Amino acid sequence: MTALGAVFRPQLAPERLRSVARLADETGLEELWLWEDCFREGGISTAAAALAWTERVRIGIGLLPVPLRNVAIAAMEAATLYRLFPGRPILAVGHGVQDWMAQVGAQAESPMTLLREHLVALRALLNGERVTTEGRYVRLDDVALDWPPAQPVPVIAGATGPRSLRLAGEAADGTLLTASTPPEGVRRARQLIEEGRESAGRSGPGAEPHPVVVYLLTATGPDGAARLKAELAAEGLGSVPDLGVAGDAGTVAKAVQRLADAGADTVVLQPTGDEPDPEGFVRFAAEEVRPLVP
Repeated sequence: MTALGAVFRPQLAPERLRSVARLADETGLEELWLWEDCFREGGISTAAAALAWTERVRIGIGLLPVPLRNVAIAAMEAATLYRLFPGRPILAVGHGVQDWMAQVGAQAESPMTLLREHLVALRALLNGERVTTEGRYVRLDDVALDWPPAQPVPVIAGATGPRSLRLAGEAADGTLLTASTPPEGVRRARQLIEEGRESAGRSGPGAEPHPVVVYLLTATGPDGAARLKAELAAEGLGSVPDLGVAGDAGTVAKAVQRLADAGADTVVLQPTGDEPDPEGFVRFAAEEVRPLVP
């Protein structure tokens, strides 16, 4: 079964989150994803609030830029969410947008090395291990969480290029793909992730599954096609085929299915930045699109 979610975009003021999160919960949407875009809203703080306001919807943080956080702090924050709201948080980490990282003096010379070291340490800490490591970027001396998650939890890596996709397969428990990924891109990502899993001895019979989450830029309503076209053009993606979808629930469901057929386990509908009705978008996803997705 393909899981379906929606994004609360940080172009919306934080005080809008409560009504959107509660509606996602009430309408039965499986997942609501939040972004930590500089310099808008914090991922952990918004996730904690959304989890506290709801009862069942899973809340994804997609994603936390690792240059901004000491891995011990990231582990402490994540473990607290997992213990307070078991089974409902979803944590993704990644390189972050390099221009933003440079703005705050946190850009790493080797983002790949940083992400690898961060993933290894973060997963170990969340697994209750005591960690000592002296890496290029991540340095821990006899660090363990007093309150690790009560059960093993997955850490997802945001990835785009071939090297980061292979790294996600090697060192993460799942992969998050951006809305710039068409169905063929999902297929290629799956191949690269599997190459990474094989190189790390994490594939084959009995291996844990590696879920893939992909955003799908989505617009509905009478001006949906125009809004979708404008956003793709603004992102420099106007000439990329098979990106995004505009139309009614049936049209959107078919686009979701194309991504699922290509290898996506979860498809998260991402509204355009100028979506006029965020609550209506969540209701559309949960009540109209969800019944049409197997």
